[in-house]
Amino acid sequence: MNEIIAYHVVTERPMTVGQHIVFDETNRSGVYQRVTALQETVADVYANPQKYPLPLEHHLDVAIRELALEQVRQERYPQYPSRMGCLYVSREMEAAKRWGEFFARIGRPTYALVELRVKGRCFVGDACNCFDGTPDLAANLAQAEHYWQNLPNVDGTEPIWEMLVDGDIEVVRVVEEINANLPE
Repeated sequence: MNEIIAYHVVTERPMTVGQHIVFDETNRSGVYQRVTALQETVADVYANPQKYPLPLEHHLDVAIRELALEQVRQERYPQYPSRMGCLYVSREMEAAKRWGEFFARIGRPTYALVELRVKGRCFVGDACNCFDGTPDLAANLAQAEHYWQNLPNVDGTEPIWEMLVDGDIEVVRVVEEINANLPE
């Protein structure tokens, strides 16, 4: 396993120096819970697409996408972290600061920017290659393959890099407090 330093924008709950977060095959993220809760509905979408007009409800759209991404990852790219059991980080502090500014601007609770020591797997991909899930399984799997191959995005725009890490993740220091849009 590699050891790297990365930066993370803390959004769901505060983190503290010395804290360890572990993501592996048994320790998953909140994305995992939200996606697996919709697995039966996703199966119904594929079996009965006429019941689900486009655009799909947001959480269902995300579940379809993430399940397709996970299927392709497990079958073809098991060396990469699962998007449903990872932390999204940035390689450079400046990139993480831009994510923090973006999250604060769109109203997402944003606590801080932290530096992490990661002992685990890593994948750096273009977030623009994420896609809207559809009732067409083959199309979803093709787009998932495109994502994991890290091909140029179909819009031809500048990539927005997202770094997925898993394993043992330690908070080394709080780089900057942001404290925007926090719950009262």
